[in-house]
Amino acid sequence: MPALGTTMPVTGAPCWVSLVTPDPHAARSFYSQVMGWGFRGSSLGRDFSVAVADDAPVAGMGCCRGRGSAARWTPYFAVADADETADRVRERGATLAVGPTRLGAGRAALAADRDGAAFGFWEGPAPAWTVGRGSAPARLDLMTRHAFEAAIFYAEIFDWAKPDRGCTVEYAQDHVVVQVAGHTVATLRGGGIESAPDPRMRPRWVVDFHVADSRATAVAAGEAGGESSPAPPPLGCSKDAYIICDPNGALFTVSGPGAA
Repeated sequence: MPALGTTMPVTGAPCWVSLVTPDPHAARSFYSQVMGWGFRGSSLGRDFSVAVADDAPVAGMGCCRGRGSAARWTPYFAVADADETADRVRERGATLAVGPTRLGAGRAALAADRDGAAFGFWEGPAPAWTVGRGSAPARLDLMTRHAFEAAIFYAEIFDWAKPDRGCTVEYAQDHVVVQVAGHTVATLRGGGIESAPDPRMRPRWVVDFHVADSRATAVAAGEAGGESSPAPPPLGCSKDAYIICDPNGALFTVSGPGAA
């Protein structure tokens, strides 16, 4: 996590998003051209950098190594005790992939829920960053097999909806909304299929960035060596959403001013 503008995030709430990629140099070039981001060094070492927009942190970027390592966007959730959260993940039949391990002023871990959607959790100070505000992503959406089963899993590991926590959960007709102080920070939606041949339709956390012109951003992605296509439900929650695949295979979405 970057050191600038840090604060103690709300426990259980998303506190950061990060891209891991086998070619950080190419990724920085792509996201600079497509999203207009600049990049700064990080206190976590030369393999890590911080994307910034208007001098505010947007996301992290790190290098993944090893045969078969795939580029991916991952959301991180704030926790009070990374070891306790890791135990909860394992106890509920999910996968703890990495950590918890010390990184700078905090501790991080990577996991996958029972349907295979990857996520991270973070213990310690984090950037002054809130989903849907400022430079942060417009939305974090979980596309999963069954939204309500997933909500129970995440509520148990992150203490969502406990009276002494900052997160509340609302159950809608076909999705679940997680809020902090009345502001939506994550949405859980059904529709993911574990065996889908299209990786875009498998259970996953989707990072959606709010842009001024989503169609222009999609065109720029193609010109920069990526791919783009209109985002169908449940990936696209607004009519002007696009799925973008960067040159290393990491998927994310962009939405214009009409995004919910």
